[in-house]
Amino acid sequence: MTWSNWQVPPFVTSVFFVLGVLTLYWVTFNWIASWIHNRRINLSDDVISTWYGVIYMLVFVFSIQTLVVGKSDSWQFMNFQLIAITFCAYFLNIYVPYYSFFPIVLVYMVFNQSLGYWQSWGHAITLMLFFWTLNIIRVRFHNNSYAFPIYLLTTISFGGPLWVWMKWKFNFSWGTFWQEWIYLTIFEILLYMYVTMISNDSELKLRLAQFASHDALTKTENFAAYNDDIKYLFEDSNQNDQSLSMMMFDIDHFKNINDTYGHSVGDHVLRQVSSVVKTVLAANDTEIKFYRTGGEEFNIVFPGYDVDETRVVVNQVFAAVNNMEVKSNNDSIRISISVGVSEMCPDDKSPIDFYNRVDQNLYHSKRNGRMQVTFA
Repeated sequence: MTWSNWQVPPFVTSVFFVLGVLTLYWVTFNWIASWIHNRRINLSDDVISTWYGVIYMLVFVFSIQTLVVGKSDSWQFMNFQLIAITFCAYFLNIYVPYYSFFPIVLVYMVFNQSLGYWQSWGHAITLMLFFWTLNIIRVRFHNNSYAFPIYLLTTISFGGPLWVWMKWKFNFSWGTFWQEWIYLTIFEILLYMYVTMISNDSELKLRLAQFASHDALTKTENFAAYNDDIKYLFEDSNQNDQSLSMMMFDIDHFKNINDTYGHSVGDHVLRQVSSVVKTVLAANDTEIKFYRTGGEEFNIVFPGYDVDETRVVVNQVFAAVNNMEVKSNNDSIRISISVGVSEMCPDDKSPIDFYNRVDQNLYHSKRNGRMQVTFA
Protein backbone atom coordinates (compact mmCIF):
# COMPACT_ATOMS: atom_id res chain seq x y z
CA MET A 1 0.00 0.00 0.00
CA THR A 2 2.85 2.39 0.75
CA TRP A 3 4.29 1.93 -2.73
CA SER A 4 0.97 2.05 -4.61
CA ASN A 5 -0.47 5.07 -2.79
CA TRP A 6 2.56 7.19 -2.02
CA GLN A 7 5.19 5.89 -4.44
CA VAL A 8 7.52 5.22 -1.48
CA PRO A 9 9.12 1.75 -1.37
CA PRO A 10 8.20 -0.38 1.68
CA PHE A 11 11.91 -0.72 2.52
CA VAL A 12 12.26 3.06 2.92
CA THR A 13 9.24 3.26 5.19
CA SER A 14 10.65 0.32 7.15
CA VAL A 15 13.89 2.21 7.73
CA PHE A 16 12.03 5.23 9.07
CA PHE A 17 9.78 3.00 11.16
CA VAL A 18 12.76 1.28 12.84
CA LEU A 19 14.54 4.59 13.47
CA GLY A 20 11.31 6.05 14.85
CA VAL A 21 10.90 3.15 17.27
CA LEU A 22 14.50 3.55 18.47
CA THR A 23 14.17 7.33 18.78
CA LEU A 24 11.00 6.89 20.84
CA TYR A 25 12.91 4.50 23.09
CA TRP A 26 15.71 7.01 23.74
CA VAL A 27 13.30 9.89 24.33
CA THR A 28 11.15 7.93 26.78
CA PHE A 29 14.17 6.38 28.50
CA ASN A 30 15.74 9.80 29.07
CA TRP A 31 12.44 11.11 30.45
CA ILE A 32 12.08 8.15 32.83
CA ALA A 33 15.73 8.35 33.95
CA SER A 34 15.43 12.10 34.58
CA TRP A 35 12.20 11.60 36.52
CA ILE A 36 13.83 8.93 38.71
CA HIS A 37 17.03 10.92 39.32
CA ASN A 38 15.13 14.12 40.12
CA ARG A 39 13.37 12.22 42.88
CA ARG A 40 16.70 10.91 44.19
CA ILE A 41 15.66 7.30 43.69
CA ASN A 42 18.76 5.15 43.97
CA LEU A 43 18.67 3.46 40.55
CA SER A 44 21.52 3.61 38.05
CA ASP A 45 20.97 4.30 34.36
CA ASP A 46 22.11 0.73 33.59
CA VAL A 47 19.39 -0.76 35.79
CA ILE A 48 16.74 1.54 34.31
CA SER A 49 17.93 0.76 30.79
CA THR A 50 17.83 -2.99 31.40
CA TRP A 51 14.29 -3.15 32.76
CA TYR A 52 12.80 -0.52 30.49
CA GLY A 53 14.61 -1.91 27.43
CA VAL A 54 13.21 -5.41 27.97
CA ILE A 55 9.67 -4.14 28.56
CA TYR A 56 9.78 -1.70 25.63
CA MET A 57 11.07 -4.24 23.13
CA LEU A 58 8.70 -7.00 24.28
CA VAL A 59 5.76 -4.63 23.84
CA PHE A 60 7.11 -3.63 20.43
CA VAL A 61 7.63 -7.23 19.22
CA PHE A 62 4.28 -8.53 20.44
CA SER A 63 2.41 -5.45 19.20
CA ILE A 64 3.56 -5.61 15.60
CA GLN A 65 3.05 -9.37 15.50
CA THR A 66 -0.63 -8.99 16.42
CA LEU A 67 -1.15 -7.49 12.95
CA VAL A 68 -0.17 -10.72 11.15
CA VAL A 69 -0.54 -13.54 13.67
CA GLY A 70 -2.07 -16.66 12.14
CA LYS A 71 -1.69 -15.40 8.57
CA SER A 72 0.30 -17.00 5.77
CA ASP A 73 2.66 -13.99 5.66
CA SER A 74 3.24 -13.69 9.44
CA TRP A 75 6.97 -13.69 8.71
CA GLN A 76 6.92 -10.19 7.19
CA PHE A 77 7.83 -8.35 10.43
CA MET A 78 10.65 -10.72 11.41
CA ASN A 79 13.40 -8.24 10.52
CA PHE A 80 11.89 -5.72 12.94
CA GLN A 81 11.90 -8.37 15.65
CA LEU A 82 15.52 -9.26 14.93
CA ILE A 83 16.47 -5.58 15.18
CA ALA A 84 14.77 -5.49 18.60
CA ILE A 85 16.74 -8.57 19.65
CA THR A 86 20.00 -7.00 18.48
CA PHE A 87 19.23 -3.72 20.22
CA CYS A 88 18.57 -5.43 23.56
CA ALA A 89 21.37 -8.01 23.41
CA TYR A 90 24.18 -5.92 21.94
CA PHE A 91 23.52 -2.22 22.45
CA LEU A 92 21.68 -2.36 25.78
CA ASN A 93 23.83 -5.35 26.81
CA ILE A 94 20.84 -7.03 28.47
CA TYR A 95 21.69 -10.53 29.61
CA VAL A 96 18.80 -12.98 29.82
CA PRO A 97 19.64 -16.42 31.29
CA TYR A 98 18.34 -19.49 29.48
CA TYR A 99 15.78 -20.28 32.20
CA SER A 100 14.18 -16.86 31.60
CA PHE A 101 14.68 -16.65 27.84
CA PHE A 102 13.09 -19.99 27.03
CA PRO A 103 9.73 -19.18 28.68
CA ILE A 104 9.62 -15.84 26.82
CA VAL A 105 10.20 -17.61 23.50
CA LEU A 106 7.65 -20.29 24.42
CA VAL A 107 4.99 -17.66 25.21
CA TYR A 108 5.75 -15.94 21.91
CA MET A 109 5.38 -19.21 19.98
CA VAL A 110 2.02 -19.87 21.62
CA PHE A 111 0.95 -16.30 20.85
CA ASN A 112 2.12 -16.66 17.24
CA GLN A 113 0.39 -20.04 16.83
CA SER A 114 3.65 -21.69 15.80
CA LEU A 115 4.15 -24.20 18.61
CA GLY A 116 3.42 -27.20 16.37
CA TYR A 117 5.95 -26.38 13.64
CA TRP A 118 9.40 -27.98 13.77
CA GLN A 119 10.79 -25.07 11.76
CA SER A 120 9.63 -22.68 14.50
CA TRP A 121 11.50 -24.70 17.12
CA GLY A 122 14.66 -24.52 14.99
CA HIS A 123 14.12 -20.80 14.57
CA ALA A 124 13.64 -20.35 18.35
CA ILE A 125 16.86 -22.21 19.22
CA THR A 126 18.81 -20.21 16.62
CA LEU A 127 17.30 -16.99 17.99
CA MET A 128 18.44 -17.79 21.53
CA LEU A 129 21.95 -18.59 20.29
CA PHE A 130 21.93 -15.29 18.38
CA PHE A 131 21.00 -13.36 21.52
CA TRP A 132 23.69 -14.98 23.67
CA THR A 133 26.33 -14.60 20.96
CA LEU A 134 25.57 -10.88 20.76
CA ASN A 135 26.00 -10.69 24.55
CA ILE A 136 29.41 -12.35 24.30
CA ILE A 137 30.82 -10.23 21.47
CA ARG A 138 29.52 -7.07 23.14
CA VAL A 139 31.53 -7.84 26.28
CA ARG A 140 34.66 -9.03 24.50
CA PHE A 141 34.91 -6.73 21.51
CA HIS A 142 32.79 -3.62 22.15
CA ASN A 143 35.81 -1.33 22.60
CA ASN A 144 37.91 -3.21 20.07
CA SER A 145 38.89 -1.59 16.77
CA TYR A 146 37.25 -4.58 15.03
CA ALA A 147 33.96 -4.19 16.91
CA PHE A 148 31.90 -3.26 13.85
CA PRO A 149 33.16 -6.05 11.51
CA ILE A 150 32.64 -8.63 14.28
CA TYR A 151 29.15 -7.29 14.99
CA LEU A 152 28.25 -7.30 11.30
CA LEU A 153 29.66 -10.80 10.74
CA THR A 154 27.61 -12.10 13.66
CA THR A 155 24.34 -10.52 12.56
CA ILE A 156 24.81 -11.65 8.93
CA SER A 157 25.80 -15.17 9.98
CA PHE A 158 22.72 -15.63 12.14
CA GLY A 159 20.40 -13.69 9.83
CA GLY A 160 20.80 -16.26 7.05
CA PRO A 161 19.84 -19.36 9.10
CA LEU A 162 16.99 -17.47 10.80
CA TRP A 163 15.49 -16.64 7.41
CA VAL A 164 16.10 -20.19 6.14
CA TRP A 165 13.85 -21.51 8.92
CA MET A 166 11.16 -19.07 7.79
CA LYS A 167 11.57 -20.09 4.13
CA TRP A 168 11.12 -23.75 5.03
CA LYS A 169 8.05 -22.97 7.12
CA PHE A 170 6.24 -20.59 4.76
CA ASN A 171 7.70 -21.84 1.46
CA PHE A 172 8.24 -18.38 -0.04
CA SER A 173 10.67 -17.92 -2.94
CA TRP A 174 14.44 -17.81 -2.70
CA GLY A 175 14.24 -14.33 -4.15
CA THR A 176 12.22 -13.21 -1.12
CA PHE A 177 14.72 -14.98 1.14
CA TRP A 178 17.70 -13.12 -0.31
CA GLN A 179 15.81 -9.82 -0.29
CA GLU A 180 14.90 -10.14 3.41
CA TRP A 181 18.42 -11.22 4.37
CA ILE A 182 19.89 -8.19 2.56
CA TYR A 183 17.31 -5.92 4.18
CA LEU A 184 18.26 -7.29 7.59
CA THR A 185 21.94 -6.59 6.90
CA ILE A 186 21.15 -3.00 5.90
CA PHE A 187 18.96 -2.57 9.01
CA GLU A 188 21.76 -3.88 11.24
CA ILE A 189 24.27 -1.45 9.70
CA LEU A 190 21.87 1.46 10.17
CA LEU A 191 21.20 0.36 13.74
CA TYR A 192 24.91 0.32 14.53
CA MET A 193 25.45 3.78 13.01
CA TYR A 194 22.38 5.26 14.72
CA VAL A 195 23.08 3.89 18.20
CA THR A 196 26.79 4.79 17.95
CA MET A 197 25.81 8.37 17.10
CA ILE A 198 23.34 8.53 20.00
CA SER A 199 25.85 6.94 22.39
CA ASN A 200 28.60 9.38 21.44
CA ASP A 201 26.20 12.26 22.03
CA SER A 202 25.21 10.81 25.42
CA GLU A 203 28.84 10.32 26.42
CA LEU A 204 29.60 13.93 25.48
CA LYS A 205 26.68 15.15 27.60
CA LEU A 206 27.88 12.96 30.47
CA ARG A 207 31.39 14.38 30.23
CA LEU A 208 30.00 17.91 30.18
CA ALA A 209 27.85 17.14 33.22
CA GLN A 210 30.88 15.71 35.00
CA PHE A 211 32.88 18.80 34.11
CA ALA A 212 30.12 21.08 35.41
CA SER A 213 29.70 19.25 38.71
CA HIS A 214 33.26 18.11 39.52
CA ASP A 215 36.44 19.90 40.42
CA ALA A 216 38.99 19.28 37.68
CA LEU A 217 41.97 19.24 40.05
CA THR A 218 40.79 16.97 42.88
CA LYS A 219 38.02 15.07 41.04
CA THR A 220 35.69 15.77 43.95
CA GLU A 221 32.29 17.34 43.45
CA ASN A 222 32.40 21.12 43.32
CA PHE A 223 30.46 24.05 44.79
CA ALA A 224 27.78 23.82 42.07
CA ALA A 225 27.15 20.19 42.97
CA TYR A 226 27.13 21.11 46.66
CA ASN A 227 24.50 23.79 46.00
CA ASP A 228 22.22 21.37 44.16
CA ASP A 229 22.59 18.63 46.75
CA ILE A 230 22.24 20.75 49.88
CA LYS A 231 18.96 22.25 48.68
CA TYR A 232 17.47 18.79 48.27
CA LEU A 233 18.99 17.42 51.51
CA PHE A 234 17.88 20.47 53.49
CA GLU A 235 14.27 20.16 52.28
CA ASP A 236 14.26 16.38 52.71
CA SER A 237 15.55 16.66 56.28
CA ASN A 238 12.88 19.22 57.14
CA GLN A 239 10.05 17.24 55.58
CA ASN A 240 11.05 13.88 57.05
CA ASP A 241 12.41 15.17 60.36
CA GLN A 242 15.82 13.62 59.72
CA SER A 243 19.19 14.79 60.96
CA LEU A 244 21.65 16.52 58.67
CA SER A 245 25.20 17.48 59.67
CA MET A 246 28.10 19.12 57.92
CA MET A 247 31.87 19.26 58.38
CA MET A 248 33.85 22.10 56.84
CA PHE A 249 37.63 22.23 56.81
CA ASP A 250 40.43 24.08 55.14
CA ILE A 251 44.17 23.51 54.96
CA ASP A 252 46.15 25.58 57.43
CA HIS A 253 48.64 28.12 56.02
CA PHE A 254 47.89 27.00 52.47
CA LYS A 255 48.90 30.39 51.04
CA ASN A 256 52.36 29.92 52.59
CA ILE A 257 52.66 26.54 50.85
CA ASN A 258 51.88 28.14 47.49
CA ASP A 259 54.22 31.08 48.12
CA THR A 260 57.09 28.92 49.38
CA TYR A 261 56.94 25.86 47.14
CA GLY A 262 54.91 27.03 44.15
CA HIS A 263 51.37 26.46 42.95
CA SER A 264 52.18 23.05 41.43
CA VAL A 265 53.09 21.80 44.90
CA GLY A 266 49.95 23.44 46.29
CA ASP A 267 47.90 21.58 43.69
CA HIS A 268 49.62 18.34 44.67
CA VAL A 269 48.72 18.98 48.33
CA LEU A 270 45.06 19.50 47.40
CA ARG A 271 44.99 16.27 45.43
CA GLN A 272 46.64 14.31 48.23
CA VAL A 273 44.33 15.70 50.90
CA SER A 274 41.28 14.90 48.74
CA SER A 275 42.49 11.37 48.12
CA VAL A 276 43.02 10.69 51.82
CA VAL A 277 39.59 12.08 52.75
CA LYS A 278 37.87 10.03 50.03
CA THR A 279 39.54 6.88 51.38
CA VAL A 280 38.34 7.57 54.93
CA LEU A 281 34.78 8.32 53.81
CA ALA A 282 34.57 5.25 51.55
CA ALA A 283 35.62 3.05 54.49
CA ASN A 284 32.80 4.45 56.65
CA ASP A 285 29.71 5.32 54.60
CA THR A 286 29.34 5.82 50.85
CA GLU A 287 26.29 8.06 51.45
CA ILE A 288 28.50 10.77 52.99
CA LYS A 289 29.12 13.49 50.41
CA PHE A 290 32.42 15.30 49.81
CA TYR A 291 32.92 18.61 47.98
CA ARG A 292 35.66 21.09 47.23
CA THR A 293 33.79 24.36 47.77
CA GLY A 294 36.68 26.85 47.59
CA GLY A 295 40.44 27.16 47.04
CA GLU A 296 41.58 25.08 50.04
CA GLU A 297 38.12 24.71 51.56
CA PHE A 298 36.18 21.44 51.61
CA ASN A 299 32.74 20.41 52.86
CA ILE A 300 31.56 16.99 53.96
CA VAL A 301 27.80 16.49 54.29
CA PHE A 302 26.35 13.73 56.50
CA PRO A 303 22.74 12.87 55.53
CA GLY A 304 20.91 11.25 58.46
CA TYR A 305 23.66 12.03 61.02
CA ASP A 306 23.34 14.20 64.09
CA VAL A 307 26.47 16.00 65.23
CA ASP A 308 27.46 13.32 67.76
CA GLU A 309 27.18 10.58 65.14
CA THR A 310 29.66 12.42 62.92
CA ARG A 311 32.42 12.43 65.53
CA VAL A 312 33.96 9.09 64.58
CA VAL A 313 34.27 10.00 60.90
CA VAL A 314 35.29 13.61 61.59
CA ASN A 315 38.05 12.48 63.95
CA GLN A 316 39.29 9.90 61.44
CA VAL A 317 39.48 12.53 58.68
CA PHE A 318 41.15 14.96 61.06
CA ALA A 319 43.76 12.41 62.18
CA ALA A 320 44.44 11.09 58.68
CA VAL A 321 45.07 14.51 57.14
CA ASN A 322 47.09 15.83 60.09
CA ASN A 323 49.44 12.86 59.81
CA MET A 324 50.17 13.58 56.17
CA GLU A 325 53.54 14.64 54.84
CA VAL A 326 53.83 15.82 51.24
CA LYS A 327 57.25 15.67 49.61
CA SER A 328 58.60 18.60 47.57
CA ASN A 329 62.10 17.94 46.26
CA ASN A 330 64.13 17.50 49.46
CA ASP A 331 61.53 19.13 51.69
CA SER A 332 58.74 17.46 53.61
CA ILE A 333 55.59 19.54 54.09
CA ARG A 334 53.49 18.79 57.14
CA ILE A 335 49.78 19.25 56.54
CA SER A 336 47.18 20.30 59.10
CA ILE A 337 43.54 21.32 58.88
CA SER A 338 41.08 23.40 60.89
CA VAL A 339 37.56 22.01 61.17
CA GLY A 340 34.06 23.18 61.98
CA VAL A 341 31.11 20.82 62.46
CA SER A 342 27.44 21.49 63.08
CA GLU A 343 23.99 19.96 62.75
CA MET A 344 21.00 21.50 61.04
CA CYS A 345 18.65 23.08 63.58
CA PRO A 346 15.09 24.54 63.54
CA ASP A 347 16.49 28.10 63.38
CA ASP A 348 18.01 27.37 59.97
CA LYS A 349 15.53 28.82 57.49
CA SER A 350 17.63 28.02 54.46
CA PRO A 351 20.77 26.05 53.48
CA ILE A 352 22.73 29.31 53.73
CA ASP A 353 21.89 29.62 57.44
CA PHE A 354 23.14 26.09 57.99
CA TYR A 355 26.30 26.74 55.94
CA ASN A 356 27.07 29.96 57.84
CA ARG A 357 26.90 28.25 61.23
CA VAL A 358 29.32 25.55 60.14
CA ASP A 359 31.55 28.25 58.67
CA GLN A 360 31.55 30.11 62.01
CA ASN A 361 32.70 26.94 63.76
CA LEU A 362 35.53 26.57 61.25
CA TYR A 363 36.68 30.13 61.90
CA HIS A 364 36.48 29.51 65.64
CA SER A 365 39.04 26.73 65.13
CA LYS A 366 41.26 29.00 63.01
CA ARG A 367 41.13 31.91 65.45
CA ASN A 368 42.02 29.69 68.37
CA GLY A 369 45.25 28.23 67.09
CA ARG A 370 44.25 26.15 64.05
CA MET A 371 44.68 22.35 63.76
CA GLN A 372 41.57 21.69 65.85
CA VAL A 373 37.89 20.76 65.56
CA THR A 374 34.99 22.84 66.77
CA PHE A 375 31.70 20.95 67.29
CA ALA A 376 28.61 23.02 67.99
